[in-house]
Amino acid sequence: IALCEVPSGYLADLWGRRNAILVGSGLNALGFFSLLWADSFVDFLVYEFILGVGFSLISGSDLALLYDTEVHLQERGLRGGAGPGKSLSRLIAVEAAASGIAGIGASLLLLWSMDSVVVVQAFTGFAPFLLALLLVEAPRPAPDEDSGNRGHGDNAKRIIELLLFGKPVVLWTAFAIAVFGLLAVYVFWIYQKYWELQGVPVSWFGYIWAAFALTVSLSARFSEAVEQHLGYRKLLILIAVLPLCGLLGMALGSGWWGVMFGFAIQVSRGLSMSLFYEALNRRVPGEFRATVNSLVSLGVRSIFIVTGPLLGMALDQQGMETTLYGLLAIFAPLMGLVLVPLVVRIHHEQGERENQSPASTAA
Repeated sequence: IALCEVPSGYLADLWGRRNAILVGSGLNALGFFSLLWADSFVDFLVYEFILGVGFSLISGSDLALLYDTEVHLQERGLRGGAGPGKSLSRLIAVEAAASGIAGIGASLLLLWSMDSVVVVQAFTGFAPFLLALLLVEAPRPAPDEDSGNRGHGDNAKRIIELLLFGKPVVLWTAFAIAVFGLLAVYVFWIYQKYWELQGVPVSWFGYIWAAFALTVSLSARFSEAVEQHLGYRKLLILIAVLPLCGLLGMALGSGWWGVMFGFAIQVSRGLSMSLFYEALNRRVPGEFRATVNSLVSLGVRSIFIVTGPLLGMALDQQGMETTLYGLLAIFAPLMGLVLVPLVVRIHHEQGERENQSPASTAA
C-alpha cells in the first residue's frame, strides 16, 4: 500500500475517482477469492500483494469522490447531500460500524471453522465492486489551457507547494493526521497482545474489537455536534487527552479494567478522523484532493514501516507496561507540538477571513 499509495491517488485525480475505486474494488474481490485455492505462504503473499494494490487505489479516492459530490450538490442547490463535513464523518462512521459488524460475524463463523470465514469473505468481497458500478463521478471544472499542458512534474511541484507553502492549516492538519493516525496503528497492533496478557479469552477478541469499532463509528457520527457544543479548541484538547488517558489506564489497569480504557483511544480516533480529514479536504482544491489524501496516508504508513519493528522489540524485550509508558512519553509532547501550532494557524485564518468579509460586503 505504501508503494502504491501516492501513484494511485494521483491516478485517481487524473483518471477519475470512480474508475480508481472500480479497479481497486475489483482487485480486492480477486484477492479475497484467491484465498479459496491458497495452500502455501507464497499464495498468502500473492493475496496480500493484490489487496495492497487494490486498497491503495481506493484510499483517498473514496474521500475525494464523496467530498466533490457534496460540494457539487451544494453549489448547484440540489438536494440529496448532507454537506461535505457531515458526509465525511458519516463515511468514517459507516466504515467503522461495518468493521464492528464484520468482527461479530467473523467471531460467529469461527464457531464452525476458519474455512467458513474465508469462503464467506471470498463472495462478500465482490459486494464493493458491484456497488462501485453504481457510483457517479461528480462533475469537475474543465481544465484550462495551461493546466492541460502541464506535465506530471509540474503537477507534483504544485502539490508540494500546496502542502508546504500553501495554507498553513493544511500542513499542520496533515501533521496532526500523521501523529494521531500513527498512534492508532500502534495500539491496533498492541491490543490483542494486551488482551491476552489481561487474561481475556481469545473467543472474546472479535466481540471486543467490534465494540471498539462501533465506538469509533459513534464518535465519528456525532463529531460535528460535539464540535458545535465544545468549540474546536476544547475539542482538540479532548482529542489529545483521551488517548493519553487510555494509554495510562491500560498501563496501570488490570483485567477488564485495563481493556475498558482502550475505549478512550477509540473515541478520540473517531473524533480526530472526522475533524482533521474534513479540515484537510475543505482547504484542498478538488483537482488534487485524492493525491493529498493519499500523501497523508503514506506518511502514516511509511513511519510505521520503519518504527513498527521497534514497537515489536519493545513489547518482546521490555514488556507491555513499559511499552505503554514509552508511547505515552513519546506522544504526549508530539500532540502538543502539532496541536498548538494548528490552533494558532486556525485562529489566524479565522482572523483573516473576518477582516476580508467587511471589505467584500462593502464592495
